[in-house]
Amino acid sequence: MKRRITFRARILIIFSLVIAAFTAGIILFEQQQIKNERTESLKRTLENNADIIHKYLAINGIAIAESGTLMEELMKYMQPELRVTLLDWQGNVIFDNRADASKMENHLKRPEVQKSIGFGIGTNVRLSQTNNVKYLYLAKNYDEKYFIRLAVPYDVKLQSFINSGNSFAYFILLFFAVCVLMMFYFANRFSKSMKELREFSLSVKNGLPVPSSFQFADDEVGEVSADIVENYNLLQENRRKLAAEREKLLQHFQFSEEGIAIFSNDRQQVYANSHFLQFLNVILDKPTLETEHLFSDPNFAEVVHFLDEHLQNENIFSKRIDRSGKQFNVRVIIFDDRSFELYIGDITKSEKTRLLKQEMTNNIAHELRTPVTSIRGYLETILSMYHDETDERIHSFLDRAYAQTIRLSELIQDISMLTKIEEAADRFELEPVVMKELLTELKADLADNLNEKQDTFTVDVADSVVIQGSKTLLYSIFRNLAENAISYAGKQIDIVVRCYNENSDTYFFEFYDSGSGIEEKHLVRIFERFYRVNEGRTRITGGSGLGLSIVKNAVLFHKGSIIAKNRPEGGLWFLMTFPKTK
Repeated sequence: MKRRITFRARILIIFSLVIAAFTAGIILFEQQQIKNERTESLKRTLENNADIIHKYLAINGIAIAESGTLMEELMKYMQPELRVTLLDWQGNVIFDNRADASKMENHLKRPEVQKSIGFGIGTNVRLSQTNNVKYLYLAKNYDEKYFIRLAVPYDVKLQSFINSGNSFAYFILLFFAVCVLMMFYFANRFSKSMKELREFSLSVKNGLPVPSSFQFADDEVGEVSADIVENYNLLQENRRKLAAEREKLLQHFQFSEEGIAIFSNDRQQVYANSHFLQFLNVILDKPTLETEHLFSDPNFAEVVHFLDEHLQNENIFSKRIDRSGKQFNVRVIIFDDRSFELYIGDITKSEKTRLLKQEMTNNIAHELRTPVTSIRGYLETILSMYHDETDERIHSFLDRAYAQTIRLSELIQDISMLTKIEEAADRFELEPVVMKELLTELKADLADNLNEKQDTFTVDVADSVVIQGSKTLLYSIFRNLAENAISYAGKQIDIVVRCYNENSDTYFFEFYDSGSGIEEKHLVRIFERFYRVNEGRTRITGGSGLGLSIVKNAVLFHKGSIIAKNRPEGGLWFLMTFPKTK
C-alpha cells in the first residue's frame, strides 16, 4: 500500500519550495544587479582611458596616422593587460599594441565600432579574430574623425570580479533557513490541531462518545475545531429529537384509520401503514404487497396524471374511487422535493349517511311541496275573505299559519336548490357574468331591507371581473350572504363585497360585515345543512337554515373555494376564490 504524505509534510514541502524559489529569485536578481554595476564601472574605466589617450593626442598635436611610435611610449603608463587600438574613420587599423596593425583587416564592421558610430560609444564581449582571445571591447568615436578602441581580456579573473558579491547570497540563505524553521514550528502547531480534530473525527466515525474533557489547541484552528464539536453535538441532539418525532409520527400513521403511504420523487415506497395496503388491495384487480403497482392501475390514472403534470401552485389532488361496493377518498400531497404522500380513506359509511340524509330531505321536500302549496293557497283565500269586523284572534292565528307556510315554502325551495346543484348541475346555464352588474342588481333588490336596518352595502368590484358560471347561483351566493348579514349582524352595520386580488388563474373575493361575528367553535360547521349557531335565530328571523349550505355548494359548483372567519375589527368574514374563464 502506497504511503500517504502527511498534511504536515505537505505544508513543509510546499512552503519550503515557495520560499526556496523566492530566495533563489532574490539572489539571482541581486547578483545580476551587482554584475551590471561592476560591468558599467569597468566600462567607465575603459572610457576614461580612451579619453586620456584622446587628450594626449590632442594636446601634443599628434595626427592619428603618425601616432604609432608615440602610442608605444604612452602604453608604458597604461595597465599591462589593456589592449589599445586606433582606427581611422574608414575603419583602418592605425595602431594596436597586441598585433601588427599593417596586417589587420578593416574593423569598421566590428560590433563595438558600429555601435559607436550610432551612439558615440559601443561595447561588446567577443572572441578576437586577430589573436583568438576573448575581450571586453569598448570603442568611442571622436569628432567623427577616428576611433579609439580599448579592451581587456574577459578571463576568469575578470569574470570573478564582475560576479563577486556572495555575502548578500549568504544573508539570503540564512533568511531562508530561518523562514523554514519558523514554518516548521507553526506547521507542528497546526498539525497538532489537525491531529486532535482527526482523533475527534475517528471517535465520531466509530460511534464513541466525545469526552467532556476533550480540549483543542489554543489557536484559531482549535477554536474552529471546538465550534465543529459544538455543532456536532447540537446535530446529534437534533437527530435524537427528530428520531423521537419520527417515531411518534409513524405510530400515528400506524394507528390511523386512514391508509397512509409516503413515496420518494421516483415513486418508490418510503413508508406505508397496514390500512393503506388493505384499502389498496380492495381497489386493485389483483392483490399485491408492492404498493408501487398502483401507478400502473387504471383506477389511479388521474393520480398518475396529476403527478406527471404537477404544477407548482397545485400541490394537492383528491378524487373518489368506488370499488367492490365501497367508496374511497384518495388524496395526494406533493412536497417541494417532489416526494409525496398518498392517503386512502374509507368513506363508505359517511358517504352512505350523507346520501341518506340528502335522499331523505329531498323526499320530504318533494312530498311536502304539493300539500304546502295547497295550504298556502287556502290560507291566502281565507285571509282575503276576512274583513276588519272579523274576529281578531282568528285573523291573528291565520296570519301566523300563513307566515309559517311561507317559511316552509322557502325551506322546500332551498332544498330543491341544493338538490339541483348536487344532482342536476348540468341544468344550470353557464354564461359570462359581469360581477359588478350582478352585485349592483343585488344591492337594489335589498334596498328596503338595508334601509330598514340602516345598513350600508358597498360593492368594490372592477368592471373587468367576469366569471364564467351560472348567474342564478352566483346571485344566490351573495344574496344569502347579504341576507344573513342583514338578519343577524345587527343594525347600522357596513356590508362590503370586494374583489381584492387576482392572478392569471383566479379571482379573490371577500364578503364581510361590521357586526359582532360568531363564536369560533361554530365557524367549522356553519356550512352544514340545518346547522344553527343559535337555536332561536332561525325561528325569529324566518330563515330556512340552508343558506350557507347553498352558498358553499354554489361556490364548489364554480370550482372555487370558501372559508369563514371572524374579523379582528368585528363581524363575519368570508374569503372566496373563483377560477377565471379559460
